[in-house]
Amino acid sequence: MRESLRDAMAEEMRRDESVFVMGEDVGVFQGAFKVTEGLLDEFGERRVRDTPISENSMIGMGVGAAMAGLRPIVELMTVNFALLAFDQIINHAASIPYMFNGQVRVPLVIRMPGGGGHQLGPTHSHSLEAMFLQIPGILVACPSTPADGKGLLKAAIRDDNPVIFVEHETLYGARGEVPDDGEHTLKFGEAAIRREGSDVTIVGILKMAQVAEDAAKTLANEHGVEAEVIDPRTLRPLDLDTILASVAKTNHVVIVEEGWPHGGVGANLAALIQEQAFDSLDAPIQRVTGADVPMPYAKRLEQSAMPHSEHIVSAALATLEGAI
Repeated sequence: MRESLRDAMAEEMRRDESVFVMGEDVGVFQGAFKVTEGLLDEFGERRVRDTPISENSMIGMGVGAAMAGLRPIVELMTVNFALLAFDQIINHAASIPYMFNGQVRVPLVIRMPGGGGHQLGPTHSHSLEAMFLQIPGILVACPSTPADGKGLLKAAIRDDNPVIFVEHETLYGARGEVPDDGEHTLKFGEAAIRREGSDVTIVGILKMAQVAEDAAKTLANEHGVEAEVIDPRTLRPLDLDTILASVAKTNHVVIVEEGWPHGGVGANLAALIQEQAFDSLDAPIQRVTGADVPMPYAKRLEQSAMPHSEHIVSAALATLEGAI
């Protein structure tokens, strides 16, 4: 994954001189997770800029540079630091095109790793996709495979809208085939059906898309249940049509995310499905989420606060039994 993201940035920087990268330690140190490895050597300090530890300043400079005709990629060391720049993200990046009546665009990409599993404690293990999902004026991408990471990041860089690009820290080492094509892009708003099935629809966000595939294999091998696994890939715009078509086929739904349960991505999806596909549902929608607590530091506690395959299997069996 980290190599596919780096290749996406390098290819777009070669293609378009207006693209540049900035953030904490993205240059000399080559990124906290080594995603920007080699970019400084190839493109120099003018286009790979190490910044002070000031997220509001970074995003503010990114907004200004985008308004002036550049295409900045701002890397935040972890997603929680975006909280320091919410004014710039919500009141400026997302709102300026509307406030200027479309005369000014903000082609800004904000990359941010997040998620639990690395024992980084509560302030470095956030899954804040739901917060960004709520903001009109920005796009939200959540890739779960290396190929999707490259295709979505290239599309994000070329888009004229501000994009929140969420990367799961555990997936940086994920391996997979990636098209060796400088024009490999993915359209925002097109979900991927990772596994076809007829009994229950499982929608997994970010890393949970992969965990959902593992659960689907267990359901098939041990319970004779064929689950259809859908990875939305982007949350805004959302490919709701693909999800609704699956629900019409399976009549049962499980939604899996690592974020908190209240006001989460799953809560939003459950509401949309209930509103638009109520007649297709044979049982209540099941949601599997992270625990409603700050992420623990201790490894066993951290793992107990995160969704796992067995939780998805239990939720799928419960909805198939019509249990609440």
